[in-house]
Amino acid sequence: MTQVSAAAVTSTDGPAHGVRKKTALPAWPVASILAFYPIWWALGLGVLIFALMAVPMLFLLIRRRTAGRPLRLPPGFAWWAVFLIAVVVSIGALGADPTGTVAGHAEGRLLPAGYKAVMYAALTVLLVYAGNLTEAELPRKRLVKLLGWLFVVTVLGGLLGMVAGNFEFTSPVEWLLPSGVRNKGFVQSLVHPYAAQIMDIVGEGQPRPAAPWGYTNTWGNNFCLLAGWLVVAAWQTRSGKAKFWAVVCLVVSVVPAVVSLNRGLWIGVGVLVLYVAVRYVLAGRLWIIGAVAVAGAVLGVALIATPLGDVVGARLDNGKSNGVRSFLIDRALDGFQDSPVIGYGGTRNTLGGRNSITVGESAGCERCGNFTVGGNGQLWQLLYAHGAVGTAGYLGFFAYGLWRFRRDRSAIGVAAGGAIVTSFSAMLWYNSLVTPLAFMVLAYALLWRNSTEGETT
Repeated sequence: MTQVSAAAVTSTDGPAHGVRKKTALPAWPVASILAFYPIWWALGLGVLIFALMAVPMLFLLIRRRTAGRPLRLPPGFAWWAVFLIAVVVSIGALGADPTGTVAGHAEGRLLPAGYKAVMYAALTVLLVYAGNLTEAELPRKRLVKLLGWLFVVTVLGGLLGMVAGNFEFTSPVEWLLPSGVRNKGFVQSLVHPYAAQIMDIVGEGQPRPAAPWGYTNTWGNNFCLLAGWLVVAAWQTRSGKAKFWAVVCLVVSVVPAVVSLNRGLWIGVGVLVLYVAVRYVLAGRLWIIGAVAVAGAVLGVALIATPLGDVVGARLDNGKSNGVRSFLIDRALDGFQDSPVIGYGGTRNTLGGRNSITVGESAGCERCGNFTVGGNGQLWQLLYAHGAVGTAGYLGFFAYGLWRFRRDRSAIGVAAGGAIVTSFSAMLWYNSLVTPLAFMVLAYALLWRNSTEGETT
């Protein structure tokens, strides 16, 4: 009788253990993207790593589902599904030539539109995968540390852009591509690593930090999205040394943030600080008012006592991009009125510039015309490329998350909410694909996991 029972136990434990192994989700697809992003950037994979890692993530999710373990979708996912459907449906309008834009064919616009659709799908997989990971598979505190690490990487990239603005190199992936492919501007933006973008905003040949995010605007966007995670990571650790170096990193980050001449970044940091302060005041933690006041005073003194103040003043006095942005917003809204439901499937280039349709981009004046409608902010791109349906789905998803998780007063909850709120202000002048949206969905995943696994400080 004892032998039969033992056999029964053995035969039951074996398959059950096998099922558990099949249904477990390893952390490495998410963790490796974040931990090794500087390496991916140097290899020329950069944002492409999100699409590459989406393949094993999707396989592992399907394997777990077929093994009988339920697959959870984030709250409000119906909104996101509406957005994804709008992205696909709007591809049918790629052949349209809106008034005032350069004529073209759907085939020529399919590659960039398809690239965006693939990236939206890849980040959807990232959202679902990160949200389905358990505390045993990838602790939330570890995910926070990885995001905080990327803020450190952003600051280091900013310093690199300041001291070596012309630094660039040919990546291994770039070497492998045929010359006719790798020399295209779009491909270069994906596989060619460089430290800064050289622009003449307040002076000739001014380097503006971009590494490792590809563009100065993306660098500024990610700065705002990741800053809170370094604070939370330091908050959670018991190490005084870790807290000290986190403070040092935040102080040092002011320098590249100012030198970047990125007004959107400055506004984003202000929005983030205001949001966090309001959340803490509502929670009865009034000490935050004093902390913000002290930090503001220190920043003010630093701007007055150092050349950084002159940099800020020069940038505010030189709003060269204001006219172009206003012009593109008008074009985006005009296009939205002509195709309000599904948009045009992607961006378009304007005929000429602001003042004349005969002015265009040239080797001597790259920014004189043929501007990209929808390239000056995620909101304008959503309206223009995917219409009211796509815009409502995109905004509805993140707005629903903010409302659904509004009572999460943990450090992670406040930081995640702050990242999403900051992204709402940023969408007026920054585009979100790829890395900014990746950090937005990871913030959403952390809010979601907090609600199912219990809030963590």
